[in-house]
Amino acid sequence: MEKDASKEAADSRRPLAALILAAGKGTRMRSPMAKVLHRLDHRPMIHFTIDLAKTLGADPVVLVVGHQGDAVRNAAGEREVLFAEQPQQLGTGHAVAQAREILESFQGDILILCGDVPLLREETLKNLVRHHRDSGAAVTVLTALLDDPGRYGRVIKTAGGRVLRIVEERDATDEEKRGKEINTGIYCADGRFLFDAVSRITDDNAQKEYYLTDIFQIALETGRKAASVVCGDPREAMGINTPEELHDAERRLRLHGTGPEDPR
Repeated sequence: MEKDASKEAADSRRPLAALILAAGKGTRMRSPMAKVLHRLDHRPMIHFTIDLAKTLGADPVVLVVGHQGDAVRNAAGEREVLFAEQPQQLGTGHAVAQAREILESFQGDILILCGDVPLLREETLKNLVRHHRDSGAAVTVLTALLDDPGRYGRVIKTAGGRVLRIVEERDATDEEKRGKEINTGIYCADGRFLFDAVSRITDDNAQKEYYLTDIFQIALETGRKAASVVCGDPREAMGINTPEELHDAERRLRLHGTGPEDPR
């Protein structure tokens, strides 16, 4: 069935904000430099995520900083972004909570991005936002299908494809670990739902961290819909955690031109 034209127009006018998580240290980079400051195509990695959010028309764009926060702020340059501080890195749910004061009154959808995932394409995120709105979900996750899911969190669904929860690999059962659909860490959520749900998260898990992924279970418990959309090319949604992965991203950028243009 074709989407009603009036609803499509209303969705296109619905405000969109972006919340970029960039507080982590990135110890596996084997460098004292904050991970998002490592250079890709001769510019800090964080530029790619900020520029992509701007290309999508997100307003405001909020950057959650922590490790070497001043340096990350400076790296944003003249890009119009707001900043939230996460002095202690207690998990992704905790990171999002630091932006509550800035975004709590925002009436629209919030795109949650990672500062260490620089190769996402504009069309991929447009598809995520479109699916989120079309499905009427409170929260939608961008997923990927991997033959070897490794350390990534698994997306647990009903037979009909509805998301029940997302479980981190460390907390997953053997059966859950056999799942091939993984969480990329990229989400779109209704702003009002997001901050209410984040306030309910606990650190009752193996890492003793506040997992943002727990909001999917909260959606289920509160009768809200949680949805997912698969990224066509898993490689564009993979985070950069090591020098080797940074090198691979540089090579992919040269070969395929993935990522937003530098607006300089």
